[in-house]
Amino acid sequence: MADMDGFREATNFASNQLSKMDNFHVKGASNLPWGMKDRLSRIFNPHTGRTVMLAFDHGFIMGPTSGLERIDLNIVPLVQYADCIMCTRGILQTSIPANLNKPVCLRSDAGSTVLTDLNRNVLIDMEDAVRLNASAMAVMFSAGDGDREAITAANLVKAVDLGNRYGIPVMGVTAVGKEMARDARYFALASRVCAENGASIVKTYYCEGFEKIAVTCPVPVVIAGGKKLPEKEALELCFNAINDGAAGVDMGRNVFQSESPAAMIQAVHAVVHDGLTPEQGFEMFQDLSGK
Repeated sequence: MADMDGFREATNFASNQLSKMDNFHVKGASNLPWGMKDRLSRIFNPHTGRTVMLAFDHGFIMGPTSGLERIDLNIVPLVQYADCIMCTRGILQTSIPANLNKPVCLRSDAGSTVLTDLNRNVLIDMEDAVRLNASAMAVMFSAGDGDREAITAANLVKAVDLGNRYGIPVMGVTAVGKEMARDARYFALASRVCAENGASIVKTYYCEGFEKIAVTCPVPVVIAGGKKLPEKEALELCFNAINDGAAGVDMGRNVFQSESPAAMIQAVHAVVHDGLTPEQGFEMFQDLSGK
């Protein structure tokens, strides 16, 4: 009888585990191969299904912008508080200690700098993403931007094809042409096009009507932090985005340009994963920053 009870318990445990596998915690990923799921699970917390990504890839078009002059002093101390980091291969290899053991969303395209039009993006060597043990590759898609749309769409498709071969998911990073309005209609279009072309994650902007973007995109939508905001406003942005269906945030300037970056990323993490309100998050920020 005891053996039978033990057998039933083991069977129930196995069934529960299979049920969890069928209901994978990352949106749209239930039918992906094991390697893809494993990498997505490094990025998205299995308990909350959300992520706080720390973006510091700005230098590949902007150079040593404010807050990114010294990666070793300004960024490395923050990495421990992020679920995933987003950066270029050059910065990863020269400035991020490998023993931090943090999942990497590797910036996998490159183009012109801010001094010229960003219209000729190319992909990095896919094997470099494998060698660097990337958990995802970030590739831009620019909707409604003339020739740039076709170039970036082709880059995205090629990255997805190669990612599928090696089991590395792609994050489509949406941009919108200068002639297009920055609203839910166009961000929803750009996000859906990324997903339709095989992206496993989409990074886009929060705006009025964001819930339409999130609900019509079959993969997780992570919001960009955008330009530097006052800390409380940035926490409100995180809170509202999560409430409207975002699966996380990819914060850069709103963290590393904060007056207290370590306090800010911890407050963002608490809003995203622990459900703190913006007021509670800001109070936490003030406490941690010694105010």
